[in-house]
Amino acid sequence: MIELQNVVLAYENRTILDHVDLTIHDGETLAILGGSGAGKSTLLKLIIGLLRPTSGTILVNGVDITQIDENEFDKLRQTMGMVFQYSALFDSMNVGENVAFGLRQHTTMSEEEIQRTVARKLRMVGLPKTEHYMPSELSGGMKKRISLARAIALDPNIILYDEPTSGLDPITSGTISRLIRSMQSHLQCSSIVVTHDMNSAFFVADRIALLDKGKFIEVSPTEEFRHSKNPKVQQFIEGRKSVKTEIQEEGDMP
Repeated sequence: MIELQNVVLAYENRTILDHVDLTIHDGETLAILGGSGAGKSTLLKLIIGLLRPTSGTILVNGVDITQIDENEFDKLRQTMGMVFQYSALFDSMNVGENVAFGLRQHTTMSEEEIQRTVARKLRMVGLPKTEHYMPSELSGGMKKRISLARAIALDPNIILYDEPTSGLDPITSGTISRLIRSMQSHLQCSSIVVTHDMNSAFFVADRIALLDKGKFIEVSPTEEFRHSKNPKVQQFIEGRKSVKTEIQEEGDMP
């Protein structure tokens, strides 16, 4: 479904992604973990075409997206949906208009068909009959769900999630995680979930990848990842600092 081959993204003297190889299989959910600045969100932007790599190949549905123009990419994007970290809803549009945006841009549906599709997608994310609400009237969790409804409006076969549970309480985070699982089941899609939320990653993912300093240091099935012998993996799971960092910080104390 998606394959990255020897992908590099660099700005002047700073390398964000360093010769990355990764395959996302048809119908699976891959969670990508990593510290702040590791390159996780950058990787999603490369896949959806918001950024272009410095070098390397990215295949999406068999198409090398590094070799196509923007018009071709617009067509390919219709097979992908993205849930942004801060929802990225259009503040001047109500919920129904937000969810319908892609349908109006990319299909020849009648207005009646669009309204039926919007209503169905809102039911799928557990927010029926919210079409007339404005984004300013929604909670953070509701905004994430509306963003998901918009992302699935065109029935994509790939969904990208950028920190879908960020800033949410544990109960709402659990709701979002269950929705991610539900979307994979209903749409039979492939999903990439960038997250810091270990509970969510273990719940939604078929495989988990850990990105560190621009390279993947572990990519394995979820249970194998949980029990990995890699010290950096266990350090990330447990949420602790490295011994070297702790010694440095202790040395800085008065």
